[in-house]
Amino acid sequence: MVKKLINNPDNIVNELIEGFVLINASIVKRIGNSNAVARIDAPVKGKVGIVIGGGAGHEPLFLEYIGEGMADAEAHGQIFAAPAPDIVMDAIRAADGGRGVILLYNNYAGDVLNFGIAQDMAREEGIEIETVLINDEISSAPLERMEDRRGTTSDHVIIKIAGAASSAGLDMPSLVTLLRKAIFNSRSLGVSLSACSLPQTGLATFTLEEGKMEFGMGLHGEAGVKNVDFMSADETTKTILDYIIADLPYISGDEVIAMVNGYGSTTRMEMFIVARKIYSYLAEKKINIYSLEMGEFCTSQEMAGISITLIKIDAEIKKYYDAKAVSPFYKKL
Repeated sequence: MVKKLINNPDNIVNELIEGFVLINASIVKRIGNSNAVARIDAPVKGKVGIVIGGGAGHEPLFLEYIGEGMADAEAHGQIFAAPAPDIVMDAIRAADGGRGVILLYNNYAGDVLNFGIAQDMAREEGIEIETVLINDEISSAPLERMEDRRGTTSDHVIIKIAGAASSAGLDMPSLVTLLRKAIFNSRSLGVSLSACSLPQTGLATFTLEEGKMEFGMGLHGEAGVKNVDFMSADETTKTILDYIIADLPYISGDEVIAMVNGYGSTTRMEMFIVARKIYSYLAEKKINIYSLEMGEFCTSQEMAGISITLIKIDAEIKKYYDAKAVSPFYKKL
């Protein structure tokens, strides 16, 4: 049993949103009693609205990515579960400033179903709306079925680009094209060292044998692709990067944004060691790092492990990545 400092398990998401909004009252607002949250000045007239969302338990994703130059509204589901269509619809209405709304979320069956229902509801209300799915996790399907891959930690940068580009006034078709290019250029892979648990039960969602680690383990405990004896930080980093580099493929001369993401209980000490190896290994490959971000962007409760993301960039992606952003979790000034 994993110990968690909670009250009634049925109220976890309501209470975490309540606390989040109280702390960040100058940036965000709750939409009525819904599990939808929007930036304080939403809807913003004259821009395409950006709505994100997904299951709770991955904080700071998605809740803490709302604000100026980031998402306009977010729909928060229960732990590891898609938000209900009515919650997504609340977020859509909150984000609609008259130029349409983009739904930007990870490619999981429950999210696709519920966001899709909400999209149909929005169209019935006359709201212009499009969906862009994030599918950067390379172990979840082969390259020829890239559209079936799960979305994971490239969300951090993709949401940043979406928010900046919409704030700059890009129209719906241009935004969709930009985001699909950035997503196509994104690749992520992680390694798990220990399991995550469900707060309602305190029980682990999967088990790993003593002395083993698993590459490609999903954020909810989905089976990975390679179970191996425990490896050093350098060996682990090289293994992940080899998989990622081969998948796009990334080639000599490419410029990338790199990310090291901790899954929840990974120390910053470990992440710095991994980051150090990313710099040296990509230098060997003559792949240029424009920026390397390190931290907990997409967690899975107390899972131990890391993921690495590479996003190949061009002048357009770089422009919007560098733009100002102010959200509770992430700021770029």
